[in-house]
Amino acid sequence: MKTAWRVMKFGGTTVGTPSRLAKAAGLIREAQLEGPVAVVVSAMGDTTDHLLDAARAVRNGEVESAIRIVAAIQAEALGVVEETCSLLGVRFDEGEVTRLSQLLLAPLRLAVEGAAPARLVTPAFSDYVVSFGERLSAPLIALLLKKVGVSALAVDARDWVITDDAFGRALPYAKETFAKLHALSVSWGDAVPVVTGFVGATRDGRTTTLGRNGSDFTAALLAAGLSAKELTTWTDVPGVMTADPTLVADAYLVPHLSHEEAFELSHLGLRMFHQGAMELLRDARIPLRIRNSLAPDEPGTRIDAGTLSSPNRPTSVVSRDDLTLFDFEYADAARGLRINERVLAALSAAQCPPLLTVQAPVGRSFSVLLHDADADRAEEALREELSDELERASVALHRHPNVTQITLLAEAMGRGPNVAGQLFRAMGEVGVNVRAIAQGAGCRSISFVVSKEESALAVRTVHAAFNFAHTQVSVALFGKGLVGSHLLSQIAEQRELLRTEHGILLRVVAILDSQHALVDENGIDLSAWRGRFDREKQVVDVDQVLERLRRLPVPVLVDCTAADGMEELYQRAFAQGLHVVAANKKPLVIDWTERNQLLAKAKAHHRQYHYETTVGASLPVIDTLKNLVRTGDRVRLIEGSFSGTLGYLANELMAGTPLSQAVTKARELGYTEPHPRDDLAGLDVARKALILARELGLPLGMGDVEVEPFVPANVLGESSVEVFLESLRNLDKTIASRIEGLRAEGRVLRYLARIDPEAPEGRKLVVGPVAVPLEHPASRLRGTEAFVAFTTERYSDYPLIVQGAGAGGAVTAAGVLTDVLKIAQSLRGR
Repeated sequence: MKTAWRVMKFGGTTVGTPSRLAKAAGLIREAQLEGPVAVVVSAMGDTTDHLLDAARAVRNGEVESAIRIVAAIQAEALGVVEETCSLLGVRFDEGEVTRLSQLLLAPLRLAVEGAAPARLVTPAFSDYVVSFGERLSAPLIALLLKKVGVSALAVDARDWVITDDAFGRALPYAKETFAKLHALSVSWGDAVPVVTGFVGATRDGRTTTLGRNGSDFTAALLAAGLSAKELTTWTDVPGVMTADPTLVADAYLVPHLSHEEAFELSHLGLRMFHQGAMELLRDARIPLRIRNSLAPDEPGTRIDAGTLSSPNRPTSVVSRDDLTLFDFEYADAARGLRINERVLAALSAAQCPPLLTVQAPVGRSFSVLLHDADADRAEEALREELSDELERASVALHRHPNVTQITLLAEAMGRGPNVAGQLFRAMGEVGVNVRAIAQGAGCRSISFVVSKEESALAVRTVHAAFNFAHTQVSVALFGKGLVGSHLLSQIAEQRELLRTEHGILLRVVAILDSQHALVDENGIDLSAWRGRFDREKQVVDVDQVLERLRRLPVPVLVDCTAADGMEELYQRAFAQGLHVVAANKKPLVIDWTERNQLLAKAKAHHRQYHYETTVGASLPVIDTLKNLVRTGDRVRLIEGSFSGTLGYLANELMAGTPLSQAVTKARELGYTEPHPRDDLAGLDVARKALILARELGLPLGMGDVEVEPFVPANVLGESSVEVFLESLRNLDKTIASRIEGLRAEGRVLRYLARIDPEAPEGRKLVVGPVAVPLEHPASRLRGTEAFVAFTTERYSDYPLIVQGAGAGGAVTAAGVLTDVLKIAQSLRGR
């Protein structure tokens, strides 16, 4: 008894070059050793496009041009077969192949020569012309298989695929087709039939084609008619992906789909699925496997009627571009349903089938989504149908071109809660405007429409929100100094843990200093970034970097500089769709109105702006204050040691270390700014205090901060670091004497900021050295510890205290990394 058939289908790209055709021949040879195999082939490479060019030449009366195209097709096919034979190590008989190809193309030459003078190009003629791609491919491949030892014969699908006469998109008559196939297959014996895909014939013998991806339809008809145990489609892709890899860098293979999911994907325009083919395979319960002919050992994607291993996991994000959305608004809701019927009827008469329809619950509006190619014809038909209503303004018609339909698909998506909520929350987080929404009754998919310019962002966001794989975060780092270099080290150290444990893939795609930039969208190897920066750095073009960054998943600009004017860059970044994480305090202490405009810009573009490290390094100072304010608590007083550097110096002085030595040591440990006077002046603390005060809504500026430096102001003018450190020696005795006095009083030196919202003008912000009693919380600080005490209505008797390490590049970098991760986690919906 003959075992069940297996059907193999090879697309045009898989037989279009010698190396790929050789691969295909090898796969067929291996498969036929295990049982009966039937093969369906498409036209080689770009043959179909060339044949369409020939049809156009006929339409233009250019008979010589059309004949040249036919000759070129023959020559190209001959060259492919010759080189394929060479790769397979078999004998190539040029005369045999030439005679066969001439014989196969002779009817095409006659048709072209006969039709060109009259420029007679009908749909039937076009189908006849393009059919020669497959009619040439199948016999040549059958001949090649014979040369590698496979008994094969060419089968013209027109002998058994019986269709209607809708040329260009003909539909088979299943009963007649299967009857013809059964009768024909008896004659095949043990040979491998190599069947022409894409083509059929009417009952009276006229050649037809089955439309786009028609070879898939042929393969499904063959599999169903032969009751095959499996159909394998060999392509040049790994299988079905969770999203378009050109849009989502971390899209990955979907190993298993149900027939129903694949059927729905075919309706959503996914090219690898033909609607008619999937319907046949579903009804016949025949598994389909999509595999890559260049990686035949990979399993690809299997589609069958079985139960999915993860039924609650979304399968794919599918996008379809080049669409137009028509919106209708009605003055009379009662007549809405009747108008909707007329709209659909008019579109049907104009042969403009909607891809999606959306009805508002109250009947006041209706939307239809169409292919761009149908839009003009559709609008003409609609305006004619609704001319009276449009003239009376009882109906408004709006046309929105250049939109994209995006669909989230899952077999059992409707069984899980809050899918739609999570989906559209993710869209809102990134500021994507959703124009229309539709969900099927089976809840297998949910679709929405966005503008084409936002489609890539929308696809990436949906892919990330539903945890298909890892949320990829693309970081551009401004500033590679102390904090920046520590940040790069920490990302390198934590990258694998973040990927495996938290599903976050951090990629540093750009490193910039004030003059140069290194950019690599695929990610910079952080184990050797310094050497690569020196070798490959280019003169910095910040706007070009932003433009390249905006096209990547979850783009984040990280500012680890202390540069002036960065607020202008932030605004451009927000407008480009970038998030910002900053350790730079200066953009937050600019003019009060401009600062608010900066925050408003981030909000208007739905971008996140995190700046926790501007006050307490890695301490959650700003976040704590925001939560107090959000929950309605009233802050009465904020007091804190905001500078780990000055805290360290105060502790060293209290321990008896001379001032000059303490500052030198702090600089060597990396606690100070490049010039220590920037710390000792107290301006850094003043900025931090102002940042916190503004979080309370106090409209203050730097001029409102009363600042007393850590050392006398007259020594702070020295620009040379070495001279400045030497000048501190003159203060060693004076400072030591003051410290002795504090010890005698039972007090401790601290550099504190005090924010008192209820104080009179001029005293709301005070920064300077303070002698605190031993019972004061600041007296317990050690090393570079910083602390902030919040006295509020709820925390009145015992202030809420945040305390910990407050200085050092590693600590600050850790805070910056935390802010970056906040963005990634918020987009994952966690």
